Amino acid sequence: MKRDYFIALEQKNNNALLALSEVIEQLAFNEQGLIPVITQDAKTQSVLMFAWMNKKALEQTIATQRMTYWSRSRQQLWIKGETSGSWQKLLAMSFDCDGDVILCEVEQQGAACHTGRKSCFYLHVDVDSQHVRITDSNEL
Repeated sequence: MKRDYFIALEQKNNNALLALSEVIEQLAFNEQGLIPVITQDAKTQSVLMFAWMNKKALEQTIATQRMTYWSRSRQQLWIKGETSGSWQKLLAMSFDCDGDVILCEVEQQGAACHTGRKSCFYLHVDVDSQHVRITDSNEL
């Protein structure tokens, strides 16, 4: 079980070096061959978007340092900014402790959301009033 691989890493010392290809092989891609990716702005730490990668998208992102995702709707690789001009340059990448989520810190050029907003997370829930507030990208 791949989870055992990540459990074993809990005992490793900080700064231990692991082969990237070995860790990628142990990642928990789902039954569709996908893994969730959280993308955040490296400067502000704001979460910009959530998307999916398959192994090829992950490898291409690492090789080019340009964020490449898997489009579930189009069933193809999707290089962020290829059509919109709103590029994401990979600055840092981390895997979570279970090996089932990727966190990418990027330099965002232009809007991250297809709506033109800075972040895809612009619908803010107000629990007290039971409303959702739409925010302008400048408010993020």
